[in-house]
Amino acid sequence: MVDHRRGRGGAGKTVPAQPRQPSVLDTARLPDHLFVSEGSYRRLDYSDLDLSAGAAWSVEVESVEVESVEVEQCRFGGTDLSTVTLDRSRVTDCVFERANLANLRATGSSLTRVRLATSRMTGFTWADGRVRDVTFDECRLDLSNWRYTGFSAAAFTNCNLTRADFSHSDLTGARFVNCDLTGAQFSHAKMAGTRFAGCVLAGIGGLTSWDGAVLSGHDLIALSYELASALGIRIEE
Repeated sequence: MVDHRRGRGGAGKTVPAQPRQPSVLDTARLPDHLFVSEGSYRRLDYSDLDLSAGAAWSVEVESVEVESVEVEQCRFGGTDLSTVTLDRSRVTDCVFERANLANLRATGSSLTRVRLATSRMTGFTWADGRVRDVTFDECRLDLSNWRYTGFSAAAFTNCNLTRADFSHSDLTGARFVNCDLTGAQFSHAKMAGTRFAGCVLAGIGGLTSWDGAVLSGHDLIALSYELASALGIRIEE
């Protein structure tokens, strides 16, 4: 089950590398820099722009669905990307701050050297993909979906991850610090070396997948009732 010894599963890189951002970015302009399939977008500042299914598009649409998009060394400050679908796409060396990524969906896509801070990401989906050298800081990630995704040097700090779904994901390179994981699902996840510190772990699912996870002493105590329930142990007062 859960191994709280520091020696087990502790090897390997866990601190994410920072995005490689240029000192100067060009200003993105709409509609020229709206995402389209097989489009490539580099060194652009999308701050305060709406790339969702909103006023930026010449026709009214309910969602924006594109594939094979490459986004590199861009900044998204206060940008609206809600309801966008980015299948088989790559996002590299980018920064998202105060962005709206609620219900953004991506399948078979990668995040590499990306920082996301104070962003709204309720219902965010990054399934069957890769997350490498990525930091999530103070993001609202409730109801997010990470099924079948592999994490390498990924850090979640002060995030709301209630009812997030990590089923079948490879979390061996992930750490969670001061996160609310109430009701999160970890069924069939790989978690040897996954680290938790100061997290809320009430009602989580898939505890039988936690073999090799590393917890602080405080977190292990908080998790004891969930562990007992998973093992069929009844606790009497």
